Amino acid sequence: MRKCSVEVKSFHAVCALGVIMIYMADNLFNYVIYLFIIRCGFQINPRKNRLFLAASVLTVLSAGAYNIYFHTNSPIVYLCWSVLSICLFFEDSLGHLLMLSAALMYFTGIMDTFSVMLIQVVFIGGGVAGADITWWMEPAYLLSFLVYLLIYLKLLRKNDVYLCDIKLKYKAALLIQGGIFQMFYNFVFYFFDENHARYGTDAYAVFMISIVGAVYSMFLILGLAIKNILSDRQNRELQSFMYMQKQQYDYQLRQSEAVRRLRHDLVNHMGVLRELANQKRTEEVKEYIDTIWKIQEAFELKIHTGDGLLDVILNYYLYLAEKEHIEFTVTGKLTGKTGFEMFDLTTLMGNILQNALEAAVRTTFPKIRVDITEHKKELFFVVSNSVERERNTAKGFLGTSKADRVNHGFGLKNIAAVVHRYHGEYYMESMVENGEAMFKISIAIPKDLRPGEERV
Repeated sequence: MRKCSVEVKSFHAVCALGVIMIYMADNLFNYVIYLFIIRCGFQINPRKNRLFLAASVLTVLSAGAYNIYFHTNSPIVYLCWSVLSICLFFEDSLGHLLMLSAALMYFTGIMDTFSVMLIQVVFIGGGVAGADITWWMEPAYLLSFLVYLLIYLKLLRKNDVYLCDIKLKYKAALLIQGGIFQMFYNFVFYFFDENHARYGTDAYAVFMISIVGAVYSMFLILGLAIKNILSDRQNRELQSFMYMQKQQYDYQLRQSEAVRRLRHDLVNHMGVLRELANQKRTEEVKEYIDTIWKIQEAFELKIHTGDGLLDVILNYYLYLAEKEHIEFTVTGKLTGKTGFEMFDLTTLMGNILQNALEAAVRTTFPKIRVDITEHKKELFFVVSNSVERERNTAKGFLGTSKADRVNHGFGLKNIAAVVHRYHGEYYMESMVENGEAMFKISIAIPKDLRPGEERV
């Protein structure tokens, strides 16, 4: 009898421990999901202050302890710890984080409902009434997380598009659609729970098809949103290319008009020189020739690399740099053309030099240096420019420092896209050179591969 009593107590102790673990795991699962979606989906950085991060984790654990003590998963407590933990963990405006918290609790709640129903149907064979928290809720959270991970890997990261880039109407569509599907699922789940014994596999088929359709429709909406973003991005890239081409064309046109004017007046210049020579005014003849020579030099391309298109781009930015009193130097020669298509070379060098120009012009001693090196199998382009201060390059490609991040973050991405298209590599570093802060981007492009070819 005493042995049975001990066994009963042990069983109750194990159950109590299981409930404790479930409450704590429930909060931690939700916490991890929120952190994953906000960090990977919205690209918001965690706070640098570790005290805030520790406070965020402590908030989650405190909420779990509250749930364990009162043996309830109170909606108010859940709401408070979710919002507070997110606001403590991420470095962003409070209003934006509050809005994200509300949207995520709503959306993840819908996904958790789908997952819970799926787990119940597959492993239990129907709904479990009167059970607030049971073992099947934790696998349901894991299933929801796998859906979010699939969205991130197959849609967001693959296309370099994130939830922060998606228009509000698509985000609202996901929330509205999710709410509609949740109401629909209440009906479907009720039908399954009441009729699966009567209809057998047909009831299972209806349930499975409906839940697959719900998840697929979410992927479909996100896919449409991403296609819209990629299309806009391509249009902006084309507009940027056309703008740079127009600027270079205008520069060449002005040079051409100046040359034509000089040639038009050449007869007059020759007449003046002849008259001065007849009068034996040698010094004035020399001065006049020097003047004409200087005018003629201004019309010629000052930079010659071996690639005509690259020369046009470099000479154009030399012209802009001289207008802003920026020291602009180019070293290195090519034995022939770079092999870049016009669009790609303009996108690559145009964006690099435009960024360098905008950064250098704000410094006390502005300078830009372009080094071109050709090896047997690779081309190397290194562009250095002065900057106001050293910048952190440890986390990959730098984001824009401009206030309008929507329209000005694409230059750096376009550079990376061109390098990737030509199977090249890039490396950035921020350094101090002769007491001055400098930024340098180094690019290596293989000569034996063209866009679309695969490395053997």
